[in-house]
Amino acid sequence: MASSPQGKRNIVFVHPDLGIGGAERLVIDAAVGLQSKGHKVTILTSHCDPTHCFEEARDGTLDVRVRGNKIFPPSLAGRFSILMAILRQIALVLSTALFSSELKTLDPDVFFVDQLSACAPLFRFCFPKAKVLFYGHFPDRLLAQEGSGFMKHVKALYRPPFDAIESWSTGCADAIVVNSKFTRAVFRHTFSGMKTRDLKVVYPCVDTDTKEPAEQTAELWPGKAVLLSINRFERKKNLDLALRAYAGLSSEERSKSKLVIAGGFDSRVQENSQTLDQLERLAGELKLKHATFRGSDSSIESDESEVLFLLSVPDQLKRRLLHKASILIYTPQNEHFGIVPIEAMLLGVPVLATNSGGPLETIYDGRTGWLRSPEKIDQWTDVMRKPLIPSSADSLKTMGEKGCERVLAEFSHTKMTDSLDDEIQRLCRSTARRPKITPDWLYALMFCTVVAVVGGIGMAYFMSYVAVPKAREHDAWLESRVNALATATTSNGRNEL
Repeated sequence: MASSPQGKRNIVFVHPDLGIGGAERLVIDAAVGLQSKGHKVTILTSHCDPTHCFEEARDGTLDVRVRGNKIFPPSLAGRFSILMAILRQIALVLSTALFSSELKTLDPDVFFVDQLSACAPLFRFCFPKAKVLFYGHFPDRLLAQEGSGFMKHVKALYRPPFDAIESWSTGCADAIVVNSKFTRAVFRHTFSGMKTRDLKVVYPCVDTDTKEPAEQTAELWPGKAVLLSINRFERKKNLDLALRAYAGLSSEERSKSKLVIAGGFDSRVQENSQTLDQLERLAGELKLKHATFRGSDSSIESDESEVLFLLSVPDQLKRRLLHKASILIYTPQNEHFGIVPIEAMLLGVPVLATNSGGPLETIYDGRTGWLRSPEKIDQWTDVMRKPLIPSSADSLKTMGEKGCERVLAEFSHTKMTDSLDDEIQRLCRSTARRPKITPDWLYALMFCTVVAVVGGIGMAYFMSYVAVPKAREHDAWLESRVNALATATTSNGRNEL
């Protein structure tokens, strides 16, 4: 299949696990946007569960193909996730490029790779015609949990090879774009090879055409102010901050409100279950009445708990929650971008977020939301109290309107799509020298291997033809000398040894 005419390209997206999360939302939005530009788009992934993915990935909007997922599991006893992810991605490349003609049939002009860069050099080797565009969310080495106790020392030995692979394979991409200025600075600080690379910022987007619920339904929890948190159930999301701050409200204030902690929950991921268990225990310790539901459970509408944990929330319910929310609580620290605050601002919901990372670029403190230190829990409690004060209604409404204006101006689907399209067209036209695939450490390894082999051969030759004959000659001489002396002792009656 030849490349499409008039600048229309064949684009193959490669993403490890097409579940529900900010990175997955970006991939879906980028794929749909570039497809609307006339490009032929295909998504290759190692996993996509129809019950745990975005609608466009299962309703036929996008051509999603699961490949290389049958040999290696996502983890081993809940550990070694990065090793398994790399092996699964290698299997994906081999299954499409070597063991079938699928990649040849797709005939990509560009591979759009994100989150895991291990496949970049492999695709360049197997299909050198296509260029590789890597979208950087955040360095994986900085997202990995350090562990504690004995496991901390194990990880100190376990991680370096994977960090080296990440640095090398990311540098193999023909072009690199990142999701925020904060991430760009982190990339340049983390990877030595990025200091001289041109890292363009392409912000994630939200669908600015969808501002109303899919259908008119009864209001959730009438008469209550909803304080909403939307994040995956992971330790790094710092969700306990929302619970501790909410517990600072008086019992009367909590009776007029509800804290809803909703987000992606994958039963295959041990950390998701552990995080939920920890949050439920903390809610109990704080004496907060709480309940846990799957997002598809309709009984949540009649729930009377102060705190509600919602797992794997469908898009329709997520929109209903955002429309109902008085404020959005965004607790992660040093988040590389954060798409949920943008979704909330689009709907006029002010955002309370940590004063670090991506939110510093998306939220104007005091105008579209609040930026607060995660260490000052009382300040988070004070902001949570605002929707419960009638005199704050007008200021909150004005704040929401300004947030919506900012999203429409800076984070629209059209703007992101145009930026990515420009980068892809520039990349396809570029005749600049491509980054080398073989890293410097590989040359050093090859040199050491050659030295070891040559040294081994030389040692074997020396032992076979020099040392061993000399030793045998000496042994023969010594034996003859001993025999001669023994004979002399017998004849003379005395020992001359």
